Amino acid sequence: MKVINRLKASEDFALAIKKGKAQRNQSFVIHYRNNEMSYTRVGISVSVKLGNAVTRNRIKRQIRNMCDLLLDYQTQSLDIVIIAKPGFLNRTFSGNKQALAQLLII
Repeated sequence: MKVINRLKASEDFALAIKKGKAQRNQSFVIHYRNNEMSYTRVGISVSVKLGNAVTRNRIKRQIRNMCDLLLDYQTQSLDIVIIAKPGFLNRTFSGNKQALAQLLII
């Protein structure tokens, strides 16, 4: 995922969560809303409840990789916040990828 496609500012996270739409399953919660840009930005949130810093960073790397495989950043203009849930740890990479793919059909 390129840096331009990352959602970083806490205000942008808050707007996507507060004013956007949400979908959820056992592994993820996603919040999304339209943005004024010509590309999609993705923000990832992993709670301390899911593990230590090493585990959380591994989860974020995996989610970034899934997004690169599933999203075309130039076709839509969305802000997407992906929140990992504890069910993420019970599935394999391919299982989590399928779960995320089901939610990203927006």
